[in-house]
Amino acid sequence: MTEQTPVNKTTAQPALPDAQTVTSVKHWTDKLFSFRVARPASLRFRSGEFVMIGLMGDPHPETGKQRPLLRAYSIASPAWDDELEFYSIKVQDGPLTSKLQHIQPGDQIILRPKPVGTLVHDALLPGKRLWFFATGTGFAPFASLLREPETYEKFDEVVMMHTCRDVAELEYGRQLIETLKSDEMMQELIGAENLAKIRYYPTTTREESPKMGRITTLLQDGTVFADLGIDGINKDTDRGMVCGSLDFNKDMIATLEGFGLQEGANSDPKHFVVEKAFVG
Repeated sequence: MTEQTPVNKTTAQPALPDAQTVTSVKHWTDKLFSFRVARPASLRFRSGEFVMIGLMGDPHPETGKQRPLLRAYSIASPAWDDELEFYSIKVQDGPLTSKLQHIQPGDQIILRPKPVGTLVHDALLPGKRLWFFATGTGFAPFASLLREPETYEKFDEVVMMHTCRDVAELEYGRQLIETLKSDEMMQELIGAENLAKIRYYPTTTREESPKMGRITTLLQDGTVFADLGIDGINKDTDRGMVCGSLDFNKDMIATLEGFGLQEGANSDPKHFVVEKAFVG
């Protein structure tokens, strides 16, 4: 209820269609931020899926009408969370993110309650080791899956590979995994022995860091396998999920197919899946 709303009248309806209220915002760098919004009571989704979110665009100069500006965003929170979390880039001249980056708690965004996506467990055949491959904000769906108990019920080991240009851009993922392993609630929900299955492998491509290089290069030259003590990737044991830029996704498809893995989908589970609805 706002100060202008009389106490004896019904609370005003949301100004936006499918509106949800922002509950928190955190800016990680001058190009990255995350935020959480209220979750519609009726919304059900599988960890790893995405929804369309956005804001109203500027009024048309002639008609004055406004249209929604919507983009696909992975839900970074797990399916059991009572709020929805999103992780976003900031594009200063971007139609949506130029506006979205300025949201504050209490503001409203548009959220279309129809989750879809390929980065779900149902799209993979059973296996022993699950690989998450992400660049930039492509980490978002894995932030959901890393907090999903089913991930650890289905796999003996989870390898999270995340590559960004600079060290600061890795901070969202680093803090999430660090908190995940130390949080008492997560230990109770998932189990400390299951959280110990996570192998975190962050790299940078521009700023110097302990491990540098593109994910595809580190896979193809065997560096990651030597570092983690793993005997490569094979279709009998390994499963993968990919989320990043268009070029990264294409390179990863070629790389994983080079290891003998086949790309799957919700209707045809195979060895790996790629989110193609947007770029991270």
